[in-house]
Amino acid sequence: MDIDGKHVELIRIHKALNEPVSSQKIDYIRSGSYTKKLHEFPVFRAHLWDKLRHAQFEDVCVKTDQRYEDIIRLLQVDAYFTLLKIPQPAEKDAIVHYLNEDGIIQKQDNGLYSITNLGAILFAKDLNEFARLGRKAMRVVQYKGINRLLIQKKEPFNQGYAICFENIVRYVNALLPSSEDVNAVQLSTTSKFPLPSVREAIANSLIHQDLYITGAAPVVEIFDNRIEVTNPGTPLVDVLRIIDNPPKSRNEKLASLMRRLKMCEELGRGWDRMVLACEAQYLPAPRIEVFQDSTKVTLFSEMEFSNIPMEDKLWSCYLHACLMYIQGDALTNKSLRDRFGIPETSSSSSSRLIKEAIGKNLIKVLDPNTAPRYMKYIPIWA
Repeated sequence: MDIDGKHVELIRIHKALNEPVSSQKIDYIRSGSYTKKLHEFPVFRAHLWDKLRHAQFEDVCVKTDQRYEDIIRLLQVDAYFTLLKIPQPAEKDAIVHYLNEDGIIQKQDNGLYSITNLGAILFAKDLNEFARLGRKAMRVVQYKGINRLLIQKKEPFNQGYAICFENIVRYVNALLPSSEDVNAVQLSTTSKFPLPSVREAIANSLIHQDLYITGAAPVVEIFDNRIEVTNPGTPLVDVLRIIDNPPKSRNEKLASLMRRLKMCEELGRGWDRMVLACEAQYLPAPRIEVFQDSTKVTLFSEMEFSNIPMEDKLWSCYLHACLMYIQGDALTNKSLRDRFGIPETSSSSSSRLIKEAIGKNLIKVLDPNTAPRYMKYIPIWA
């Protein structure tokens, strides 16, 4: 602008977030009124990185200096009150109070507001409006056949997780193959995949992802014979203790608010429900694969016992032993037959599987003095 005949230009430089200010790969820090190289102040550097390491992703502000009208434009505020079953106040100050208390926004000293990562990733009308969060939108991809050669459908869900979660689950369910029982009095349709397992796998990928990993987002891939749900980050618990381990959340505030929104429970029984749902349909247990910076959970459709790969048979046997143990029982030849739908005449198949699981140090005999016919087995860690 021009002031008293003088042309004035004002440049505002925003503060650095999550990392120091750097130029040409050299980090800098302020020392009094001077800019110094960070490596010249090792104590400062240690304190800085310690603070950054302990900063919660949900608390970081993704947009600052926003007016109330900007908050309403960018966030689905009415969905916040609807999902929490709270009457939406008519007054602006009351609405701001709720959002501020839940960490959706933060009040600034200048009378404006900041939108946090937590608020944006849950209630954004469009995640692309927020720096770096656009890549966190979940994608659903359906392939033709059992490989990734041909894509039939793909759909990004660019809204915040709280807004689009149910839409994602319904969209995935609509794409899944199903069969109709025409002999029943009332027509019924059964999905080839256990729907509770599908919902839990999607919820887990959103809640337990590592939000600090850039350039990656949760994705659901649908094939004719399986569903693969992948998210950035690796599990915080040992995969072999995925059933009985107490709940542990990487994103505590995200998980807490999603629990209040009825999207998860934070009870640590998500995997229990997934495995039980698969057992009810005689399907292989969900396979979990851990990579360098991501986790993939695979759900399988109906498969004959003889066609199930040995690795998945052993994993299913192990998880069945875990479920039986935490229920106060133990795996038996009969329970394993019932789990896979194996007829009694083929009990030798389950016996061989039990023997193989013992050899792989997955299960062990509960009481070696029991007669072989009544032998019971428990997880190796029990």
